[in-house]
Amino acid sequence: MNSPPSPSGAEHTDGSSIRLGALVPLTRPGWVEAGRHLLAGLDLAVREVNDAGGIDGRPLELVVRDTAADPERAAAAVDELAHLGVAAVVGEYHSVVARAAAARADALGVPFLCSSAVLDALTEEPTEWVARLAPAQSHGWRIYADFLLRAGRRRIAVATQPSVYWASGTRILRDHLAPRGGTVLELDATLTPEALCDALVDHGATALLLLVGHPEPAVPIVRAVRGDRRLAEILVGAPAGQPEFAEWAAALGEDGAGIPFLRYLPERLGPLGERVGKELRERLGEAPSFVAFEGWDAVNVLAAALRSHGTDRAAVAESWPRVAVEGTRGPIRFSRTPDISVWQWTWTPVQVVDRDPAEPDRFRILHAG
Repeated sequence: MNSPPSPSGAEHTDGSSIRLGALVPLTRPGWVEAGRHLLAGLDLAVREVNDAGGIDGRPLELVVRDTAADPERAAAAVDELAHLGVAAVVGEYHSVVARAAAARADALGVPFLCSSAVLDALTEEPTEWVARLAPAQSHGWRIYADFLLRAGRRRIAVATQPSVYWASGTRILRDHLAPRGGTVLELDATLTPEALCDALVDHGATALLLLVGHPEPAVPIVRAVRGDRRLAEILVGAPAGQPEFAEWAAALGEDGAGIPFLRYLPERLGPLGERVGKELRERLGEAPSFVAFEGWDAVNVLAAALRSHGTDRAAVAESWPRVAVEGTRGPIRFSRTPDISVWQWTWTPVQVVDRDPAEPDRFRILHAG
């Protein structure tokens, strides 16, 4: 272990519940819709574990904390959850927030299973305390870059905001595209939408990628580009996945279709995925996103670790390389991967998908990796 385990506070002899901390963005400026889907997956999995008898007869209890996309708030939540005696922490959607949570979990000796954040450098140094289900950004975004090349798009513009996550994505795209004849032009998202359109025309861009927040400034940028006849042939993309959620379609209507994004689902779900997907749809009142499946899978990984290795925090962290779980999107195992500092599932299925312009509620798989 890189840091000494703190007293777990999770060894009970009275049949009380086993607590799992959950980090979820539930209020703005967090991506609330993603948080709602993540929490639905976490909640459903906890209920199913408990309906099946819990962990050696003890129920799981989910202790939820809203991160609101705030790294400091997430780190403070990890402190609080550690004090409350959780056996492990799970969740978080936003990469920069997950990085803060992972650093604090590592420092405190609390196992953290990151369900959804993709930033490669989730911790500064290798750690035994953190594992991740979502694919590393370098893996998924290279697949997205390959899609762009296959689509004949080599003059790529990115509208970007200051962020470690967006900067990392831009670097991955540039490093992958440059040796293959592609170029990446960075445009400041603080430009007015009209000025951004002018810059796209001036540079002859064949694709514009939105490396920005949603709904602002993503929605006005899309509206401006879609409304500019000079840019009728440009591909608009959103690799971070904004078009996955119904909120996107509601805000943009037809303008939000035909915008490729990354999602982490197989072409066809197996029987487990189909069953869980049906349950999630009933809970959410809409089709579940891949984020909901990430939540369900994360709890079931931790349940397997708790059953086989006990509830002591150090034992849970030591279980990462030994866990083998059938997830909703395939068999889950963790391993060490070059240049990634945490235990990593390599890899969840990766797709490039868009909303069908002819039927915006239907998704089309454009590319898979």
